[in-house]
Amino acid sequence: MDEVTLKSRAVVFAICAGAVAFFLAVLATSAGGVQLDNLTRALIPAVVCAAMCWASAERSIAGTAGAIDAAIERLAHAAEGDLASAIPPEIGENVPQLARAMESLFTQMTAHLDGVQRLAMFDPVTGLANRSNFRATCERMLATPPATARDTRGGLFFIDLDRFKVVNDTMGHACGDALLGMVANRLRAVADSIAREPDGVPPLIGRLAGDEFTMFFPAIGAAGDAAKIGCDILRALAEPFDLGGANVSIGASIGMALCPEHGVTLTELMRAADAAMYHAKGSGRGRAEPFSVELAARIAARATLEGDLREAIDRDEFALVFQPQISVDHGRIVGAEALLRWRHPREGLRLPLTFLDCAEETGMIVDIGDWVVDSVAATIARWGRIGIEQRLSVNVSPRQIDHARFFHGLRAALHRARAPAHLLELEISETLAMQCSDDVLDAIVQLRAAGATIAIDDFGTGYSNLSRLRALPIDRIKLDRSLVAPVADDAAARMIAQAVVGVIHALGCEAVAEGVETQAQVDILRIIGCDVMQGYAIAAPMEESAFVAWSRGSVRRAVGDGAVLAGAGWRG
Repeated sequence: MDEVTLKSRAVVFAICAGAVAFFLAVLATSAGGVQLDNLTRALIPAVVCAAMCWASAERSIAGTAGAIDAAIERLAHAAEGDLASAIPPEIGENVPQLARAMESLFTQMTAHLDGVQRLAMFDPVTGLANRSNFRATCERMLATPPATARDTRGGLFFIDLDRFKVVNDTMGHACGDALLGMVANRLRAVADSIAREPDGVPPLIGRLAGDEFTMFFPAIGAAGDAAKIGCDILRALAEPFDLGGANVSIGASIGMALCPEHGVTLTELMRAADAAMYHAKGSGRGRAEPFSVELAARIAARATLEGDLREAIDRDEFALVFQPQISVDHGRIVGAEALLRWRHPREGLRLPLTFLDCAEETGMIVDIGDWVVDSVAATIARWGRIGIEQRLSVNVSPRQIDHARFFHGLRAALHRARAPAHLLELEISETLAMQCSDDVLDAIVQLRAAGATIAIDDFGTGYSNLSRLRALPIDRIKLDRSLVAPVADDAAARMIAQAVVGVIHALGCEAVAEGVETQAQVDILRIIGCDVMQGYAIAAPMEESAFVAWSRGSVRRAVGDGAVLAGAGWRG
């Protein structure tokens, strides 16, 4: 209701009050007749009453209007973020209901904003600073080091729990969250003990994601002090946790980076600490490793390799070479394994061992694997047109092959190239064969039904279940080179290799020896019953044109008692 409306109503009220007073005065004098003096005397109190009502209304209106103006001004300050200042007293005096409503509104808004602040800045599981909060706070601390840090350095600790995933998978996410809360409390205890030391500065603790924690110490004396802090954290997290009545041990791997030695920005420090943490994991876990010059060189080399690999995919710098596989009984070629090579523009021909790990970790192995599949399909089609009937085997990354859609893509590639499926042999690792899902197993069965053959690669390096092996749709099993290498010099190795070959034959499969490097190995493997051999003692990997000439019998030499061809997997 605006001020004009209030004033209008007050005027009406005053007039009505005066009229009533005048009417009562007239009634009081009516008995003696109405005379001018009496009427005048009757009108005076009416006018006075009206004036008093008007003055009262004016005061009320002015007080209410002032209170409303004060409320508007207070709400404007609240809109700018001031929820803490008191409600102006004139609002409570003139419009108490409005004052109470404003107090309730500000209280609720303060509570809601506090809740939003907690959700936005703190991890709900541990109560520690979340990633964004940790980064923002740490960057401010790096920009304004404490006064006590005159001759000190900052230290960033990247902490990754070693066996948290096992707890999460076996005991459930609720127990996993409870464990994360306990880990946070132990990190707080370490931080408190350091802060209580002379000139101790409290560190910032954060949870980045999952089982990754960080601690930033703005003031560390020497590098040895950082190592001591790392040991304190390791000891705190090595103690068993009481989780649902069970003692659970997890441990941690820690990477440490110092400012300014390893970086002056948070991004540089986190990159260094992260690299050091992965080095700790790779060195056996349960360790606190500092960043080093060697790690820096490794990171730089890795970054260069990743960039070169991406360019290699774009520029089609990959090629296939082919290593023959020879039948021991007949001395004739029965197949070849397609092996990948990278024609690096500066470093020349690179073998898969120098880049496949990087490709798998970055996901580029999928693009490379697709290229290999398409190339193998095109090769099979070309060979079929010129009368080469030997099978071509290809070993694809477990990361790519552990999905049923890979097999659909493989069959589609064969169809596009019009390549006969019976000339394809797919090699899968022993580990994958033991762990593949039912969908993948069904896809393998369908591929085999279309005419392709299936081989288990690197047999002897994993953990095989013989009953599962017996049920798998496989045709050949390849002995890993670690079983083949010592057979010529070690009697025990010969007995083991012979026993493995016996198991392979009992499963109804052919035994293929790969990595055969010497004539002595050829002789022993032929005696213990291997069916097929592959390696430099037979032939080195060669380009397609050389392999075509080789496969047509242009070069021969004797191996043991049998005549085999001689001449020059994509992952070998």
